[in-house]
Amino acid sequence: MKFEERDFIPVILGGDINTYSVARAFYDKYGVRSYVFGKFPTGPSYGSNITVYEADRRIDTPEYFVKRINDFAAEHSDRRILLIGCGDSYVALASEYRDRLADNVIVPYTEFELMDSLQHKETFYGLCEKYGLDYPATLIYRQEMGEDYRVDFRYPVIVKPSNSIMYWEHPFPGQEKVFRAGSEEEVRKILHSIYDAGYDDAVIIQDMIPGNDEYMRVLTSYSDSKGKVKMMCLGHVLLEEHTPHGSGNHAVIIPEYEKELMEKARRMLEDVGYVGFSNFDIKYDSRDGSYRFFEINTRQGRSNYYVTNAGFNVAEYLVEDWVYGRELEYRDDFSERLWLTVPAGVARKYVKQPENAEKLNRLLKEGKYVNPVFRKGDNGFMRWLRMVKTHLKQYSNFKKYYE
Repeated sequence: MKFEERDFIPVILGGDINTYSVARAFYDKYGVRSYVFGKFPTGPSYGSNITVYEADRRIDTPEYFVKRINDFAAEHSDRRILLIGCGDSYVALASEYRDRLADNVIVPYTEFELMDSLQHKETFYGLCEKYGLDYPATLIYRQEMGEDYRVDFRYPVIVKPSNSIMYWEHPFPGQEKVFRAGSEEEVRKILHSIYDAGYDDAVIIQDMIPGNDEYMRVLTSYSDSKGKVKMMCLGHVLLEEHTPHGSGNHAVIIPEYEKELMEKARRMLEDVGYVGFSNFDIKYDSRDGSYRFFEINTRQGRSNYYVTNAGFNVAEYLVEDWVYGRELEYRDDFSERLWLTVPAGVARKYVKQPENAEKLNRLLKEGKYVNPVFRKGDNGFMRWLRMVKTHLKQYSNFKKYYE
């Protein structure tokens, strides 16, 4: 593989498929090798030719994070360091401690106060009310309420933390991203597990929107350094993962267009002055034809290569805006291309709706698809072996957790 020297260096924080997808976008567009700082020596960026991977369990702790980034910036003082988080805690660190970072470090994120508030789902739902974005019927539960609360919608319901960062800082047996509760008794058990682990923020109890994975949508937007939305790419999710810790992770996406939905989100982002990538989880509600917003992630999502694959290279937006200060044009046109992180056989078996299955099979047949972790030229044997084993394991994962 050939690499180019540029006047910037991407430094990517995290270790999962998100980091590799961003690094791949940088290589695709600029031919650069990215530096990835993660906690563990694993994941698709570890052992990759297009990354320099450094594992240190301290990277998500404030003092070490500041020191390591500043040391790296001093070692490359002749270049701009573009700092990109691939998890909620990493983008929060970068935003909160930007004033302590070296002058040549670029932090392409909104101010911490706004970011922190948006990462609380109850704050986001307040904005949905203001800007006309539909969301599921919701009860905001607080620990001091004890058993003095009432669910006014039918079971089963969804139970999830309002504050995801704090939630994952307090692990417990059986912890999941989102819980499904079939009764009031199950809700109480889940609440006890969450709060007994040390979590002390609000919990969301929510109407469960009917429909399988094929009713899900994901909306990725880029707001430039002046707070203007410059790109929106809506993805139709055809399949998600269903393992306990991976539940809700996208597995198959095809881009699509819904003008009204996108314009409402665009208005909200611009009115609050949001800066950087944002990522919305949405579900189509067949009961009334609405699109229900679940949450906003204040970063690009782990499935962000569906955006690059559709013609909006995520690295290009960051570099052209923050490194070169160039004015970007708004775009929402896309190339219809398939993104998937499971074998084609898994996708074909579990995507059921005829229209979606037809699109899936057509794009596979036409060769218009990508699995972001497999890139030509980046197939060192040990990394390739790890990726193939993870890839093929999806057959047993779906048999165990989906069926």
